[in-house]
Amino acid sequence: MHYNLLLVISLLFVIFMLVMLGQKFKISSPIFLVMAGLFISFMPKIPQIEIDPELIFLIFLPPLLYEAAWYTSWNDFWKWKRPIGLLAFGLVIFTSTIVAYASQAMIPGFTLALGFLLGGIISPPDAVAASSVLKGIKVPKRVLTILEGESLINDASSLIVFRFALAALVTGQFSLQQAIGTFFWVAGMGIVVGLIIAHIAYVVHRFLPTTPSIDAALTLLTPYFMYIIAEQFHFSGVMAVVSGGLFLSYRSHEILTHGSTRLQTIGVWATLAFVLNGLVFILIGLELPMIIKGLEGYSILDAVKYAVVISILTIVVRILWIYPATFIPRFLFKSIRENEPNPGLKNPFIIGWAGMRGVISLASALSIPLLLNSGQPFPHRNLILFITFIVILVTLVFQGLTLPFIVKWLGIKEIDHVAPEEEQEAGIKLRIKKAALNQLNEKYSSEIKSNELLSFLKHEIESDISLTHQRLNSMECQVCQKKEIEQYNQVLKELYSTQRKELYSIRKEYAFSDEEIRKQEMQLDFDEAKITWNGHS
Repeated sequence: MHYNLLLVISLLFVIFMLVMLGQKFKISSPIFLVMAGLFISFMPKIPQIEIDPELIFLIFLPPLLYEAAWYTSWNDFWKWKRPIGLLAFGLVIFTSTIVAYASQAMIPGFTLALGFLLGGIISPPDAVAASSVLKGIKVPKRVLTILEGESLINDASSLIVFRFALAALVTGQFSLQQAIGTFFWVAGMGIVVGLIIAHIAYVVHRFLPTTPSIDAALTLLTPYFMYIIAEQFHFSGVMAVVSGGLFLSYRSHEILTHGSTRLQTIGVWATLAFVLNGLVFILIGLELPMIIKGLEGYSILDAVKYAVVISILTIVVRILWIYPATFIPRFLFKSIRENEPNPGLKNPFIIGWAGMRGVISLASALSIPLLLNSGQPFPHRNLILFITFIVILVTLVFQGLTLPFIVKWLGIKEIDHVAPEEEQEAGIKLRIKKAALNQLNEKYSSEIKSNELLSFLKHEIESDISLTHQRLNSMECQVCQKKEIEQYNQVLKELYSTQRKELYSIRKEYAFSDEEIRKQEMQLDFDEAKITWNGHS
């Protein structure tokens, strides 16, 4: 027990150091952590770490999927439901089929059922890897939305394919008609369970006397309830978490009504997601020695050959799928041509190239049982594990490292009529500040004249409106005027830093209570966060 705890703490410390080092070299965290884990795993006297697949599915998957769903816009998700569905369901089945027939033809003794098992394992791209690699890269909003939407639900479709193939291998029985019916039943009922739990959580948040701490804790428990209950009834836990997360995200303004609640919840989830993602990707890298050790009965050269061919196949299949899936619907339906700008050839290629595999693939492979129902060893289990690992490594490292350069080389530009983020931000701020000013003038006009605090508040709101108008105008003005806005934000940050230093000096004087000092410190944090979160840091 103490050894395991020490191991986890040591891993977390290593992750923190590696993430900072990765930022220094400007390498995406998932890629850098996998590469570092791979390097560490071959160092002498490094303990071998076994990943329990049930731990991945139960502990890691629900919160990571929920967090991804929470930050996904339902409006954007619904707008691009067609390409998302074609990738998350159509491409998963297409990839699984191609991999199944190719592996059967290439690997001696590999049956079609084993091929579908392997295809189900390696077909879903990883949600975290794609968003992490694309973070900081200017890609069209449509591309990002489609990739994030795909990665939310393709885990469900791939896991269902995987489980059907596994059941066929273990029991020796398979019916295509029954499998298709069960597929829709499992996915559909998963959605139903997720929405039921989400509505219960909504009622608790909305109508019971919760505190910010209770609300934050409840958001942590909710995805586990969704996943466990759905899986208990043999439905899709992934679809339950995703559907429930999307619903609660859409209703978040109704359930997290206070600023302190929202800030506390965001802080908790940001920390949890960082820790879980870090652990997942470094553990992937640390697994290789154990996988190679289990590769008995195969030459390493043959195993590498099979793995590299299948890795290339998964990359090519995705790119081959993306163009017909993009342009055939445009050719068939006039409404699509009228309502959606032509994506061209470059944008689909970026979606096709951003197919990095990750934790779901490895966890699925590790969950393959050692024995069949007959008591015989599961055929080619270790080879499947090895191929899965190489596919993850090739797609994550090779595609992940080259993606930023390809985006830059292609010169990807926004093709939809979307206002720039800064313009949207200023427009929203202007609307809400004007609403506050109107409320103040209509309801408290007489009190403003006699109450200096209310008068100051009105002046502050008017100043904010004036400054926001200047920001909107500066977006069309000369570069020198934009620099004035940037300088204003920089000076603001310096002033916050000066105030914080003075606060620390006050603490040393023992003239004021720590409680009051902490209150002022928190207020400074909130004020500084305004310019940081607004993208002016």
